[in-house]
Amino acid sequence: MMTKLKLTRRSVVAGVGAAVAMPWISKSGAAPKGEPILLGVPTSQTAAAGVADDLDHLNGTTLAVDEINASGGILGRPLKLFVTDVDKLSPESCQQAIAACADAKVHAISNAFVFAPIPAMDESAKYGCPYLQGNTQRAATEAFKANPKKYSHIFQTDPSEVHYGHTYPLWLEHEEKRGVWKPKNRKVHIVQEQVGYCQTISKAAQEAIKKRGKFEVAAVTDIQFPVQDWSPVMQKLKEVDAGAIMIDHWVAAEYAAFCKQFAADPVKNSLVYLQYGPSQPEFLELAGSSANGFCWSTVLGVYADERGKAFRKKYQARFPGTMGLVYTGNGYDITHWLKLAWEAVGKPEDFKAVCDWIRQHPYRGVCGYMDLNNDYQEAAHFPDDGNPISAKELEKGMSQLYVQVQNVQHKIVFPNEISESTLQPAPWWT
Repeated sequence: MMTKLKLTRRSVVAGVGAAVAMPWISKSGAAPKGEPILLGVPTSQTAAAGVADDLDHLNGTTLAVDEINASGGILGRPLKLFVTDVDKLSPESCQQAIAACADAKVHAISNAFVFAPIPAMDESAKYGCPYLQGNTQRAATEAFKANPKKYSHIFQTDPSEVHYGHTYPLWLEHEEKRGVWKPKNRKVHIVQEQVGYCQTISKAAQEAIKKRGKFEVAAVTDIQFPVQDWSPVMQKLKEVDAGAIMIDHWVAAEYAAFCKQFAADPVKNSLVYLQYGPSQPEFLELAGSSANGFCWSTVLGVYADERGKAFRKKYQARFPGTMGLVYTGNGYDITHWLKLAWEAVGKPEDFKAVCDWIRQHPYRGVCGYMDLNNDYQEAAHFPDDGNPISAKELEKGMSQLYVQVQNVQHKIVFPNEISESTLQPAPWWT
C-alpha cells in the first residue's frame, strides 16, 4: 500500500543539542522578515486532561522557534506559532482545534497527542498540511495503513502504545537475569484505566506475558479516571500479592497520590511499574521522596546521551523548574525537522512536497531516531519486541526508556544501550 508514497533516495538528518553545534543555524543571524511561516500547536489549556504534556510540547516548540528566529528564520521568513485550545478527550474539540489551524492557514501542525485521533485526522485531511504528532496510538496508524492516500500528510513521530505492553515482560526478564531483582513469585497484577489507550496497553501486556511464558497474569483490576481514592486498589494489591505490579494509567497527579499511599503501607518486595504518567513534571513535585523506587517508562523521551543532556540544559535554562522528559523534546524535534523540510523544499506552502521530504529523510533528534517511511507511518521502536515496526539497533529506532526514581530523580535503567543507572532496591524491598 505504501508504494506510491515511498521515494527512492533517502538520507538521515540529525539534530544536535548544543547551540554552538547546530548546522542548520544561519551564521548571519539576520532578522527574519516577510510573510511568517505558521506552525499550529493545539494545546490543552482549560481541559481537565493533558495540560502538563501539552505545556511541555509547547515549551519545547517555543525553544526551537526562538533558536530558529534568532538565527535568521526559515528561508529568511520568521516562524510563528498559532496556539489553539483543545480538550483531548472530546472528539468535537479535537476536530475544532484542527479546523482552527486550517482557518489560520498554518503551514504545519505539531501536536503532543489527542485521545480522539481519528476525528482530528479526518478534519486535517480536508486541509492537508503536514501534521506531526506523538499520539502513540496504533489505531490511528492502522487507519493510515488502510488509507495512505487520505492520511499521507499525518506522521506519528513516536512508536505506538502496543509496545508498552509487549516490552513489559522483556523488561521484567531483563532485571531478573541481571540479578538486580529477585521475584518473590511469578505473578503479575495489572491495574488498568478505561480509556482505549490504556486498554490497548493492558491487552498487549497480557498477550505478551502469556506468549513468553515466564510470568503469569494473576489479576486485572479496573480503575476509572479521575481516581479519587486508591484504597480499594491497595486492598486488592495486598490480596493478590504479586511479584510485579503494573499500574496502567496516565495522570501524574493521581500517580503521585498512589505512590504516597503505597509507600505508607506497601506490598512488600513487589516491583511496581507506573505506565508513562510520572514523566510529567508535577509527578515528582507532588510525590517527592515517596516516588523513590517506583519505575515507569515511555516510548518517547529525551535521551541522556550527549545530545539529550545538552538539550536538557538549554531547556531548563529557558524554562526553570522540574522538566518533563517526553513532549519537551518531541516539540523541539518536530520543529527543527520541519525547518529542514521547508528549507529543502523551498516553499512551505507546497504541503505534498514537504510531506514527501519528511518521508524521505529520517531524523535523529534529542528523542532518538525517527524513520516514518513504513506501512504505519510511525517511528520504529527499540528494542525489538516482535511487534511490527521494531528496530534491532538503537540508531535505527526510537528507544523506549525504562526509568526508576532514585533520590527523587529520574534515571534510565533499560535498555542497556542508553541506561544511566541500574535498577536499585525499592524502599519496600527487604
